[in-house]
Amino acid sequence: MAPTTAEDLALALRRLALHECTITLQGCGTKRRMGGAIRPSDETVSVSGLNRLLQYEPRDLTISVEAGMPWRDLTARLAAHRQMVPLDPPFAESATVGGVVAANCSGPRRRLYGSARDLVIGMQFATLEGKLVDTGGMVVKNVAGLDMAKLMIGSFGTLAAITVVNFKVLPQPAAERSFLLAFDSAADAMAARGRIAAAALEPATLDLLNPAAGALVGNRAWMLAVRAAGNQAVVDRYERELAGLGSGVALEQEQQQRLWRHIEEFAPQFLAERPDGAVVRASCTLKELATAMESFPGPAVARAGSGVCYGCFEQGREAAEWLAEAAGRGVKAVMEFGPETRSELEMWPAPAGDLEPMRRVKQMFDPSNLLNRGRLYQRI
Repeated sequence: MAPTTAEDLALALRRLALHECTITLQGCGTKRRMGGAIRPSDETVSVSGLNRLLQYEPRDLTISVEAGMPWRDLTARLAAHRQMVPLDPPFAESATVGGVVAANCSGPRRRLYGSARDLVIGMQFATLEGKLVDTGGMVVKNVAGLDMAKLMIGSFGTLAAITVVNFKVLPQPAAERSFLLAFDSAADAMAARGRIAAAALEPATLDLLNPAAGALVGNRAWMLAVRAAGNQAVVDRYERELAGLGSGVALEQEQQQRLWRHIEEFAPQFLAERPDGAVVRASCTLKELATAMESFPGPAVARAGSGVCYGCFEQGREAAEWLAEAAGRGVKAVMEFGPETRSELEMWPAPAGDLEPMRRVKQMFDPSNLLNRGRLYQRI
C-alpha cells in the first residue's frame, strides 16, 4: 500500500487501525537491518508515493518536501542553489527523507551542523486516528512550546507516519579541503584530536578511524579525518596548522567526496556482504573514546568531537556479547544494525530511564501496538 497523498495515507491508517490490523510502516526499506526487526504484520504501508517538493525559496533558507522524496533528490535540488541539509545519512542514494528523519540518521558533519533535531523546523504526520497533525512551521526560529516533531525524529515509525518535513537549509561553504592524518596509536590520535579541538578553527568533521577502518581508505593506521570548510584563506590555514600534528595527506574535489561517501556509508558497506554482521553504536566521554575504539574487533569509526563510535562485528552474537560487557561498565550502547535474523539478540541491554517515557508516548499514539512492532531495538 503506497498512498500518493497525505490524506489518503491518513485514511488508510485509520481504516487499518479500526480493524486492528498490525502495520509495517516504511519508506523504501533501505534500513531494514537498522533497529529491531519488525514483527510480522497484516499490512505494509509505504510513504514512497509522497515525493513532491511543496515549498522552496532559496532566499528564505527553508524547504518543505514530502516524506517519500528520495534523499538524493532533496540534496540535488539544494545543490543547484549551492545550499545543503548537511545530515550525511547512510543509504543516501536510496533512502527517503522520512526514513532519514524517522531513524534520526546523521553523519560526520554532525559536529558542526547538528542532527535532524537541529535542522528540522516543522513537520506533518498522520496518526492512526486518521488525523494529519502539523507542528512547527517554515521559519528558522519558532516560538517556544511543545514540538511534537521531536517525538517523531528517531521513533522508527512506531508512533505515526511522517508525511511532510520542513528543513532549515544552509549555504554551502565557498571552499572545502579534507585531511587524513596517520598515527601509531589511539592515544597519539586522541592527543592530536585534543589540539585540533582546542584551536581557534572549527572543523566541520573530526572523525577517528581504527587501523581496520584505516586500511579501507589506504593506510592501516589510526587515522584522523578532518574536513575544513570556509573561505580559501581558512582552509589554507588548516593545512598549515595540521601539518605539524602528524603525517598525512590533503584531499580536494572528487578525492575528498569519495572519502566522505566512504565514511558516511561505512555501516552499509560492511553489512552488504555479511548477512550475520552487526554494527554497534556506543556513546562515551572523550576520555573513554580511545578505550572504546580499541575494544572493537573489526573496523570502527568514531565522531571524535562527540564521543559516538560505531564498531563492526562479523557476527551478531559477538556484538551482543560486546554490548552486555559494555553495559556492565556503564557504557550507553545499542546494536544500531543487526543481522537479518536478530529477534533473539539483545539489541539494547541497558535502556536505563529512557524506556519508560518512550512506552508512555507509544501508548498515547498507538495504544493497540499496531505500528512497527519491535522496530525500536525490539523494546517497543
